[in-house]
Amino acid sequence: MDPWVIWLIVALLLGVLELVSGGTLVVGMLAGGALAGAATAAVTDNAFLPWVSFSIVSVGLLVLVRPLAAQRRQQPAELRSGVERLVGQPAEVVSDVDGRDGRVKLQGELWTARSFDGAARFPVGETVHVLEIDGATALVG
Repeated sequence: MDPWVIWLIVALLLGVLELVSGGTLVVGMLAGGALAGAATAAVTDNAFLPWVSFSIVSVGLLVLVRPLAAQRRQQPAELRSGVERLVGQPAEVVSDVDGRDGRVKLQGELWTARSFDGAARFPVGETVHVLEIDGATALVG
């Protein structure tokens, strides 16, 4: 098997691993380095140069691109859209909330709610914060 094919397979495996790992962006940057190694291996017979290419591109991506991508992922609430915008917002309990059931008023709308940890209970009138949205249910704490 040609070395560039092996590098390409490694890049694909690292890309898949990035997708299933929850998106830490580290393995994805290594996948980019492996693609550079595959390209280098395709144009040279030297076994050492693809490793150099892999190292330089991986470190470059980790140092330059990953911080920008991670910063982009953590957008301020004003820039988020859809239900992502509701995370972190205060809500008023209108029907007792526990680990199974409850209702909150969130930005003027009634939402089904349950406690984030499944054990906490919040009485009517208490102010809670949305920690996550699960379908049409606000997980609050």
